Amino acid sequence: MILRKRGSNLPADDLIRLQVYLARCGVASRRASEKLISDGRVSVNGAVVTETGTKVSLGDTVCVDMKKVELETRKVYVLLNKPAGFVCTSSDEAGRSSALDLIKDSFPERLYNVGRLDMFSEGALIFTNDGDFAVRLSHPSAEIEKEYVVDSAEPLPRRLAENFKKGVRVDGVFYRAKDASEMNSHRMRVVLVEGKNREIRKVFEDSGVTIRRLTRVRIGIVGLGELKPGEFRTLSDFEVRQLLGMCKGRSE
Repeated sequence: MILRKRGSNLPADDLIRLQVYLARCGVASRRASEKLISDGRVSVNGAVVTETGTKVSLGDTVCVDMKKVELETRKVYVLLNKPAGFVCTSSDEAGRSSALDLIKDSFPERLYNVGRLDMFSEGALIFTNDGDFAVRLSHPSAEIEKEYVVDSAEPLPRRLAENFKKGVRVDGVFYRAKDASEMNSHRMRVVLVEGKNREIRKVFEDSGVTIRRLTRVRIGIVGLGELKPGEFRTLSDFEVRQLLGMCKGRSE
């Protein structure tokens, strides 16, 4: 489907898919934008659109939840050291604090997180308004390394790190770390390249180990450095280029 604003003479080359437009407006990633469309939360020129194949022109009026959105003129990339207790959603039905709340007052752009950390995990979390960047980094084929430090309540089982590297199956799902090594009897370093939902927690729980603290300390080349929980900084152009250059796969 193609929607044009009345009187628009833009050629077809100037038409882009609605989910791409929303991503470039900083609303959400393309994947998340597709859900916004299918949920009936997006309108074009006053008409609700639910087809993700819809194309729009730069002259169309696009609204999300009845609020007009426009293309961002500046691309922003922010690294936050997320504290435990914050969720990775812009709004939460349970009223829990969002990680976005920690940075949104410092940026006029509409930012969203690239990937997630569960509520009880902390550490490196990237926010952006660049939909193409978000898709590239979060796509499973990108194989961007994510490094974690895991502190346990009990002494670590002797073969847990080795088994995690070889691969373990929990409740029918196969989990394998790119690397895992003990730092001491109660601390392990884990490197993932895919990061299935709550992967580290499930592997540790299956081995009878209680996680006391789970911190993501690195995404690709970008580490937390001196950032304390709740602190953030913008990524440099070099870091953005390097992260994109490390992506092995290509999104559509």
